[in-house]
Amino acid sequence: MPNKCDIGLIGLAVMGENLVLNIESRGYGVAVFNRTVSKVDAFIQGGAAGKNIVGCHSIEELVDKLAAPRKVMLMVKAGPAVDAFIDQLIPLLSPGDVIIDGGNTHFSETERRTEYVESKGLLYIGTGVSGGEEGALKGPSMMPGGSEKAWPLVKPIFQAICAKVGPNGDIPCCEWVGSRGAGHYVKMVHNGIEYGDMQLICEAYWMLKNALGLSNDEIHGVFAEWNKGELDSYLIEIPRDIFSVKAAQTGEYLVDLVMDTAGAKGTGKWMSQLALDLGVPSTLVTQAVYARSLSAMKDARVRASKVLTGPSGKYAGDRTEFIEQIRQALFASKICSYAQGYVQMQAAAAEHDWPLQFGPIALLWRGGCIIRAVFLERIKEAFDADANLENLLLAPYFKEVVEKAQDAWRNVVTTAVELGIPVPAFAAALAYYDSYRSERLPANLLQSQRDYFGAHTYHRVDKPGEGPFHTDWIRERKQPE
Repeated sequence: MPNKCDIGLIGLAVMGENLVLNIESRGYGVAVFNRTVSKVDAFIQGGAAGKNIVGCHSIEELVDKLAAPRKVMLMVKAGPAVDAFIDQLIPLLSPGDVIIDGGNTHFSETERRTEYVESKGLLYIGTGVSGGEEGALKGPSMMPGGSEKAWPLVKPIFQAICAKVGPNGDIPCCEWVGSRGAGHYVKMVHNGIEYGDMQLICEAYWMLKNALGLSNDEIHGVFAEWNKGELDSYLIEIPRDIFSVKAAQTGEYLVDLVMDTAGAKGTGKWMSQLALDLGVPSTLVTQAVYARSLSAMKDARVRASKVLTGPSGKYAGDRTEFIEQIRQALFASKICSYAQGYVQMQAAAAEHDWPLQFGPIALLWRGGCIIRAVFLERIKEAFDADANLENLLLAPYFKEVVEKAQDAWRNVVTTAVELGIPVPAFAAALAYYDSYRSERLPANLLQSQRDYFGAHTYHRVDKPGEGPFHTDWIRERKQPE
């Protein structure tokens, strides 16, 4: 056992423990601490037994066990606990030491903390860590931002423990994202895209089940087949597996026994709120958040189902053909979701002066994380071809896919409406596409209304560069007969 450890970690919940085991397995010594000290002893005597992991019963002891420059990673609940540990660590550390927050933290908090910690002569990193418990143990996707001088100090460890992709499995899914809160912002967008992806997959399932009447075994086969093509991804693997699981006690499919109410941890809501602040239309994540909110209104929905009526029935056309149309609609909608996420990151980069590298960000998501998918390579190619790409929908590959899918996509949404099956994310994606491709939208009437009741003014297409204009619409109107 070396005298000094390479890194310290505070917070021994499952994610923290798994990350420690991952770091140690790559040849690094780790000192660990947990506020409930009994967890430290249990870990050292359990999963960490015989490994190059040192249990500490105080923060002072943990800092003392670290080699300079010291690196301390916090894997604690986002919020006040992070600030509390930062304040305890600062007096114990020396100039050039690094504090790392690996939690799901709001980017604005990381902006504030980076400035604060740097003012004390220390360095700070806020890093997204995606992949859940398994990713933490076997290789997560990591999105670090903060004090750029800290990156060389943690890069060897981070790139050793992260997921790897590429033909030779040697491209790390971890690279410097940008200054201050950039890393946590990109992680938030990852989570928002995840919200959209999951809602779209649920809507595809609901169409297979309710429009076509497929059994769970048949739906399992559909997802297994979809995972062999363009949709090949972790989030398609998951339902494929879920639809094969039966409850041990009853033999019923377990998915049918799960209550249809979904929870959320907040990152999807953050992305939606920040999109509104930036004035960018991230409609997929917003619809996904609202869908979860509606699902949580279970008692109200049960009551309403006994009162409100609507259409029902099954799709009368060719079943095999419609399954393919659902697949195309899912893929086209997924592309819109990613397009919105990238537009939001571009707007945030301009707003916060982050030189984000959009192609490399796609590679960070190729392995280890929840939204990992084969088609992320296509996003990298799109930004390699045009670093200033305005929208993924304009890239040749994505433009061709979406145009090819249009008839199928529209038929799926139309059929859902006709059968009374809710597909808010499919519909939102299609509406976004149709709006984005429209040279003119009805906002001319909207702005006229605003000027009518609030003198908000407007500009004119026939007088570019002039204005703004205001009209006394009441005086100019045609008088009622």
